[in-house]
Amino acid sequence: ICSNLSYILNIKKDVIKKKITGTNLLDVTIEKNADEKEYKSVLEFIKKHSLEDLVFTEAQSKRYYPEGTFLAHVIGFCGSDNQGLYGLEYYYDSTLKGEDGYYLYAKDANGNALDTEYSTYVPAKDGNSIITTIDSFIQAELENQLEIILKSHSVNNRVTGIVMDTETGAILAMATSSPFDPNSPYELDEISASKLANSGYNADSEEYKAYKRNLMETMWANKAISETYEPGSTFKIVTVAAALSTGSAKMTDKFSCVGFYEVGGWHIKCHKITGHGSGFSLSYGLQMSCNPTMMQIAERMGKENFYDYVEKFGYFEKTGIDLPSEARTIFHKLENIGSTELATAAFGQRFKVTVINQLTAIAAVANGGNLVTPYVVEKVVDPDGNTVSQHETKIKRRVISEEVAKEIAASLEAGVSGDGGAKNAYVEGYKIAAKTGTSQKFDVLDANGNSYLRIGSTVAFAPSDDKGIAAIIVVDEPTSQVKYGSVVAAPYISNLFEKILPHLNYESSVEKINIEIKNYVGMSVEDAKNEIEKLGVNFEIIGDGKRVIKQTPEEKNKIMKKNSKIILYTTDTDEYVKIPSLIGLEIDDAASIAINCGLNIMLDGFFGIVTEQSLPVGAIVKRGEVIKLKTLITDYED
Repeated sequence: ICSNLSYILNIKKDVIKKKITGTNLLDVTIEKNADEKEYKSVLEFIKKHSLEDLVFTEAQSKRYYPEGTFLAHVIGFCGSDNQGLYGLEYYYDSTLKGEDGYYLYAKDANGNALDTEYSTYVPAKDGNSIITTIDSFIQAELENQLEIILKSHSVNNRVTGIVMDTETGAILAMATSSPFDPNSPYELDEISASKLANSGYNADSEEYKAYKRNLMETMWANKAISETYEPGSTFKIVTVAAALSTGSAKMTDKFSCVGFYEVGGWHIKCHKITGHGSGFSLSYGLQMSCNPTMMQIAERMGKENFYDYVEKFGYFEKTGIDLPSEARTIFHKLENIGSTELATAAFGQRFKVTVINQLTAIAAVANGGNLVTPYVVEKVVDPDGNTVSQHETKIKRRVISEEVAKEIAASLEAGVSGDGGAKNAYVEGYKIAAKTGTSQKFDVLDANGNSYLRIGSTVAFAPSDDKGIAAIIVVDEPTSQVKYGSVVAAPYISNLFEKILPHLNYESSVEKINIEIKNYVGMSVEDAKNEIEKLGVNFEIIGDGKRVIKQTPEEKNKIMKKNSKIILYTTDTDEYVKIPSLIGLEIDDAASIAINCGLNIMLDGFFGIVTEQSLPVGAIVKRGEVIKLKTLITDYED
C-alpha cells in the first residue's frame, strides 16, 4: 500500500509508513489536497486491490478565484482548510465560512459503529456572501496603469493606488503592482522569482528559504494598507488647510523664495534651487509646491496648531477600513517637535503615513471638510439573497470648513489647468484638483550617508468643485532617469481619470476629442459631404469623380482633433506630402504645422514639447496620413 500511494501521490514511502504505523488513531490523512488525476488513480488502486475497508477518499471544497490576479491584494486567499489568511478572506472569515456538516454516531468498545438508529446527521450551513464597493472597470483601469508605471519607470519596490468616493468613503478600486494569483499564492510572481534566482543563495540553504518567505510575504502584502511612506509634497494640502483654518495665513498672503529657507541653523532647500521669486501668493506657492512657503506658514501656526490639525485629519489613528493589517502613522511626539522638525513636516518629510490614510485625509478636502471612514464591503447577504447588514457612511468629524476646502480645491485645480506642478494630471474637459509629491527615503543611505531612493506620488480629486472621486498613486523607488511625482505618477492619474470619469457619468465640459468616422467609400460625393458636415470636421475632396473610391483616415481610425481633416478621393490620383520636423516644437505649433501640411494628428499628451513623431522627417506619404506626436513637460515640480 505504501509503495503504491507513494508513487501516485509523490510522497516518500517512509513518510506514509510513519503516518500509518506511528499513531493510535483509527484513521490518518495521507494527502489533503490531491488533484483530480491523483484522486482517480487512488480510486483505481483501491478497486483493483479491493482495499475499500483500508483506504478512503473524501471530497472537500476549495476556494477558486475565476479572475486570477484581479483584485488579489484586496481579496486575499485561503489556506488548506479554506480559512481566510489575507485580505477580505481573512477580515470576513467568520462571515463567509458557514458551518461544516457532520455525523454523530455511537461506537462500541472496539471502535466499530453501532446501528444507524444511534446516528444523527447535522447538515452543513452555507456562509453569507459579501458585496463589495469595487467597480470592476475602474479596478481594471487602475491595475493597468500601475503595471505600465512599473515597467516604464523600472520601479524597485512596487506601485500602489486607490480610487475612493469622497463623500461616502467607498473604495472603488485598490491595487498593488505585480499581483499574485490567489489560486496559487505560494508561487512567486515574475519579479519576485527573478530576485530570488539572482540572490546568490543556495536553494537548500536557510538564507534562501528565509529570503523566499520574505519575498512571498511582501508579494501578499496590500501596500496601500500595510506599508508606510513619507508623503512628501502631497501633504502640503493639509499644511495649507491648517494654516487657513487657524487664521495663520490667507491664500492671498505674499511670500518669497530664494531657493531655501533657514531654520534652526539649517538651509532647507526648495525643490527649485533658483527659487520662486518674491511677491507671490500662498495659492501660487501651493501650486508650485514651494517648500519655503510651507515652512513659513507652519512657523506662523506654531507646533501646537500644526500638530492639532495633523491629528484632526486622522493621521494619528487608523482609518478603520475593513481590511486587515492596517499600519499606523509614524510621527514626532509633540514635545519632540523643534523648529527643524516642524519645517520638514510642513512639506511632508521625516514622518510616515499609509497610502489609505493619506487619501482619506485629502478626501476630506475634496468633500467639503468631512473625514469619512473608507470601506470595501457594501453589504452582507445570506444564502437566500436577503440583506444581513448594509454599510452606512461614517463621518468621523468635520476637520475644516467648507469655505477652506473650496479655496484649496480651486487653487489646486488652477494649478492643474494652468502651469502648476501637477499640470500633468490635466484631463481636458474636467476640473481636476491634484498635488504631486517626491519624497526621499531615509531608511536606506549610500556609503556617504545620503538618501538616494525616492518615492513619487500624486493625489487628485474630481470634479474639484463638487463631491466626486479621489485617487492616489504612489511609486516606490522608481529607477528611471526622472523620479518626480509629476512624471512617474501624475500622467497616469490623468490617464486613469480620462477613462473612469466618463464611466461614472461625469460629463466633460468640452466636445469629445475622439470623433468616430464612417466608411464613405462607395458613397456619392454629395452624400459623403453631408455625413461629414454633421460631424463638424473639415474635409477635402481630391479629384472630380462622382463617387468616393478611397478615404484617409480609414474607418478604423479616429480623428483626434476637431480641426483635423478627412480626405476623400474620387479618382485614382493620390496627393502626397512631405513630413516636416516637429520635434522640439510646442504641441500647438506642431499640430498646426502638421494639419496645414495635410496630415491628421494623434496626440500622446496634450501640452508640452514634442519629443517623438511617428513618421520620419522627409518621408513622402499620402495626404491625410496620421502622424502620432508624443509630448513631455520639461519643467518638473515635486
